[in-house]
Amino acid sequence: MTNISSITQFLLLAFADTRELQLLHFCLFLGIYLAALLGNGLIITAIACDHRLHTPMYFFLLNLSILNLGSISTTVPKAMTNSIWDTRVISYAGCAAQVFFFLFLIVGEYCLLTIMAYDRYIAICKPLHYGTLLGNRACVCMAAAAWGNGFLHAVLHTANAFPIPLCKGNAVDQFFCELPQILKLSCSHSYLREVWLLMISSFLVCAYFIFIVLSYVHIFRAVLRIPSEQGQHKAFSTCLPHLVVLSLFIGTCIFACLKPPSISSPSLDLVVAVLYSVVPPAVNPLIYSMRNQELKGSIRKFISWIFVNADKSVITL
Repeated sequence: MTNISSITQFLLLAFADTRELQLLHFCLFLGIYLAALLGNGLIITAIACDHRLHTPMYFFLLNLSILNLGSISTTVPKAMTNSIWDTRVISYAGCAAQVFFFLFLIVGEYCLLTIMAYDRYIAICKPLHYGTLLGNRACVCMAAAAWGNGFLHAVLHTANAFPIPLCKGNAVDQFFCELPQILKLSCSHSYLREVWLLMISSFLVCAYFIFIVLSYVHIFRAVLRIPSEQGQHKAFSTCLPHLVVLSLFIGTCIFACLKPPSISSPSLDLVVAVLYSVVPPAVNPLIYSMRNQELKGSIRKFISWIFVNADKSVITL
């Protein structure tokens, strides 16, 4: 029997056994991570520097990009380090920190996506009340509620899960410390406390999902009542990036939670975890900027400004 007091480190799931494949995984993750840093960093900088983008929609997008950067930075750097150094080890404190920050950021992201659905609902269904319902103070309060909700979930789950006695070794069947994988190492009834917490969290997740669905039902009804096709296209174009991001985020999370045990395997769990923890932060900036002319224009101006100042510096030298 191995209890919690004797575990000082965990062993994460290795991507591959051969050195060549490990280096390939490192390069792949490095490319995805750099793409996420670049894309989200450009969005954050463009929104922060361009006063035309100081609106509720872009304020929430700014917060989403920060959460994306945090979530991918919680899991991918450690996975890259393990691949390059050919190791699987993560310390007990490091594992607890990964669980805490990943829950904090992923729950905050889901809450923020729910708020962004409300933002689109007000913009399309009640445009005359948009400035009143989504003023500066209201936006800050809603964003703070999303961050606070994520923090509260992370504290409760981490504080409740890690004191549970673990007696099934220290090998985690995932490339990062994931809460369900930690609970699999327990063989006592103490884990039932965490199960109850997970059930409460699942209920809240379902409530947010219902709110999102109802918001978009009203949005689609309002859009279909717009007489001109150009007006319908413009309204849909503001909602499409959010719908795509929502579908990617919720779809992968639902599949990860509800996939049948008969098809579960370490390889499949690894692929699914990459899909919901690594891919969305990397592709979200592309999705949001693809059809958004204001955001693309602001990013182009920022990049041009960088190159102009770089040329001036070279000429000065």
